[in-house]
Amino acid sequence: MLAIVDYGVGNLFSLSSSLRAAGAEVTITGDQAVLAQADRIILPGVGAFGDAADALCRSGLDRAVLREAAQGKPLLGICLGMQLLFDFSTEYGFHGGLGLIPGSVQPIKPVIPAGYKVPHIGWNALHFPKDRAVSPLFRYIQEGDCVYFVHSFYAANCQAHTIATAEYGPELTAAAARDNIYGVQFHPEKSGQVGRNILKAFCEL
Repeated sequence: MLAIVDYGVGNLFSLSSSLRAAGAEVTITGDQAVLAQADRIILPGVGAFGDAADALCRSGLDRAVLREAAQGKPLLGICLGMQLLFDFSTEYGFHGGLGLIPGSVQPIKPVIPAGYKVPHIGWNALHFPKDRAVSPLFRYIQEGDCVYFVHSFYAANCQAHTIATAEYGPELTAAAARDNIYGVQFHPEKSGQVGRNILKAFCEL
């Protein structure tokens, strides 16, 4: 059983629908006991980092996610949920993250060319690092397959854990991983068959 963490932040219906289309048994929950019973966990998120981090902390689900991750359970963060996996964010101040993947969350505006729009919204091709094996998260897709992004901040200083990038001027972090922890900046639930194939791969980890 796969559990989607419900802490009041995120489009849970479309994500759960995509997971079921990928063949997963899914529950949406804010119950720590249910998370403990799940085989895999997804941490979604939309909006501002600080608000999401506060909501996760107030609910006590931050501790539950850390506990389950420490036991080796596969965990996937999506969009803002991915950003929460890092050490901290500078979005509207300094906000601590879960610290599961080394790195920080920074604004894209200073690193993209002048004239590029913020937020970055649209379809972009995924590129895999050439110096390592392709992540098992991408076993059912190909280099150059496109996924859908909506973001103004990106994961920085995490090259050792980057498993995919996408070009928006420079190559920005599109996905990262560390052991059983995975994060994707894009929305697989909005990325058609490519996104469903990524979710399918996560369900098999």
